Amino acid sequence: MMLRKTLDQIPHSRPYLIVTAIGIVLFWPTWLRLVGEWLKWEQVLAHGLPTFLIFIGLLLIHPPRQPANASSGYSIIGSFALIIVVALWALLELVRIDTLTYLMLPAGLLSLSWALMGFSPALRYLPYVLLFSLSLPVWSDFVPLLVSLATAVVTRAVSALGITALIEGAHISLPYGRLVIADGCSGIRYFAISILLAMITAILNDFRWKGWLAAIATGAVVALLVNWVRITALVVIAYQSNMESSLVEDHETFGWLIYAAFIIPVMLLAPVRRRQGPPEGPGPRLPGKKGFAVVVAAFLLGPVGISLAHSRAGSSEPWAVTLPQGTPSEAEQLPVSLSLPENLEHQVWRIGPGGWISVAQALKAGRDEKLVPYLPPRVDGEQWFLTERNADNGVRIYQNLLGRRQVAVGERYHVGTYTTDSYRSAKLLQIPATLAGENRFALVTAQSPCSPRSCDSAIERVLNLMNTTTLEPPH
Repeated sequence: MMLRKTLDQIPHSRPYLIVTAIGIVLFWPTWLRLVGEWLKWEQVLAHGLPTFLIFIGLLLIHPPRQPANASSGYSIIGSFALIIVVALWALLELVRIDTLTYLMLPAGLLSLSWALMGFSPALRYLPYVLLFSLSLPVWSDFVPLLVSLATAVVTRAVSALGITALIEGAHISLPYGRLVIADGCSGIRYFAISILLAMITAILNDFRWKGWLAAIATGAVVALLVNWVRITALVVIAYQSNMESSLVEDHETFGWLIYAAFIIPVMLLAPVRRRQGPPEGPGPRLPGKKGFAVVVAAFLLGPVGISLAHSRAGSSEPWAVTLPQGTPSEAEQLPVSLSLPENLEHQVWRIGPGGWISVAQALKAGRDEKLVPYLPPRVDGEQWFLTERNADNGVRIYQNLLGRRQVAVGERYHVGTYTTDSYRSAKLLQIPATLAGENRFALVTAQSPCSPRSCDSAIERVLNLMNTTTLEPPH
């Protein structure tokens, strides 16, 4: 029965499967990395490959249904949209801003379907592309927000339950130990799977936009409630058992049991609307020579253009550091230890009493390397927590969880000839720097311990160190 139904759907499925295949070829460098991310089976993306397979399966057994009067075929406006999307993707791929290149894949599939099949078929393709978007490795960007939400809710829940606890940010100190609402407590897996189930339900029921919003909102609320209940229950268990319960250390199965208790009733109550009979009429039409021409033009602008741009990259030596008179030191001597990638050459100087300068720099050697490397959180969140950030000058104040001492920290990024105090801005500055043939990157960090009563003098010292430390091309 299922095989017969799938064969009946083939005329409607084939055009969308062809568009998907063309999109994979057109944006192949990003797709290749995406498959590599799926096969890592990391915690936040363990659903990636299954989601893509569900995307293909839905196109086969439940393809987009076209209205009887819908027109399809080559679209000039869609072709312009495709060229713009490919150009943006090529710039982002050139400098390896991976998160944004992954997000360009859904835009590429939609613009490609618009160019080759017309606006109406592309609009019907949108729900499936949104489902595919759930397989992209962008979920880690939601983790800080989910952790903040969980911290705020659990803090209020612990207070309401009358539990004796000292709460400092994401750290909950109980009489017999400490719990940390870390990234693993974000509930990102529950959130991703709930949204996936909501989208599958919406597609199979052919929901319109109101139904879509209701389904996704329900999935998101269920996922958030599950995680908040799970963390609060673990705090109660840790408090009542004096931190001796095995669930405090191993709470994976416990979390999934709570999730099942919430999601199973929701799925049983979800509406089920079956399509009546096979689709009527032919599926969307794919163009001939015009479609072939726009795909070739996009390929020349995208993958071929990237190869030509990489051939312009020059070579250079690391920057020479000019700074106030100081004494070379070791990274371990910094007031706040920094966690940096191994490919960065790290140098540290002590400047007078209470001042420290750290310079970590690298050269982009190959086309597969990033000009601005991925930088994990530089400060260990289990030893330090952020108490203040000055919006005017970017200086941050960190407080040690044990010693209670505070340290002022400032950062500046050098991307070729450009400078910024924002990591996000540094990632974007890769584009003009790479197009100009630059291949040098550096992170300059200034630190100064605060006095017991105030951090004002430490902030002033950090700003002075940042202003007087310069990087210059070697002579």
